[in-house]
Formats: sequence, structure tokens, C-alpha cells
Amino acid sequence: MKIVVKIKPNSKENSVTRLGENEFSVRVKAPAKEGRANEAVVKLLSAYFRIPKTSIVIVRGLASKNKLIALPKITII
Repeated sequence: MKIVVKIKPNSKENSVTRLGENEFSVRVKAPAKEGRANEAVVKLLSAYFRIPKTSIVIVRGLASKNKLIALPKITII
């Protein structure tokens, strides 16, 4: 399953908000430097979907605020 994620680095709090069926907005406290925001996004999505961090792959957008992320087949509630 693939989801589209819009990232907001340097936020006051970490949060995941569902925007559509496969669209999410993720706010992370980490800055967008040296991959810290990407690491925080993976960690946050791992907790949100209750899946291991190693099963989350950023397919497109490593240096962008808009990312395409691949997840194992799960049911999104």
C-alpha cells in the first residue's frame, strides 16, 4: 500500500492527521537537516500504524515535504 504524506518539519509537536483515504499530514519537531525529519516521520508513522520501522519505505521525496511512502498491506482505520 502506498500513501501520500505532507511533512511539516520544525513543528511544536509530533502528530499525524488523516486528510483523505491515502493522504496524511505529518508534523514533526525534527528539523529538515541530515535526514532527521525523515527519521522522525518513519518513527511516527510506525507508531501510528503499529508496524515496524523497517517495513516503512520512502519511495519518493527524500528531500521534499511531499513524500510517497510504501507500507506493508494493512487496514487503515
